[in-house]
Amino acid sequence: MALRITDECINCDVCEPECPNEAIYMGKEIYEIHPHKCTECVGHFDEPQCVQVCPVACIDTHPEHAENRETLYQKFLRLQVAAT
Repeated sequence: MALRITDECINCDVCEPECPNEAIYMGKEIYEIHPHKCTECVGHFDEPQCVQVCPVACIDTHPEHAENRETLYQKFLRLQVAAT
């Protein structure tokens, strides 16, 4: 699944630079995660880096974007090709 940032976000700015896919951006009020760019760090790290650094635990799985590990890895590969 792609991840999402809930409204408990305190805009501390630690998650955005940790995202290897540049999926995290500042929304109208809080940071948001672009689901088409989020691979939950599959292909980069063993665990989502934004979740690891979030001081208020406001990042969870996005129920509308269910994806298994293989799907996330395929998304990672597509993003890598697009970046080159």
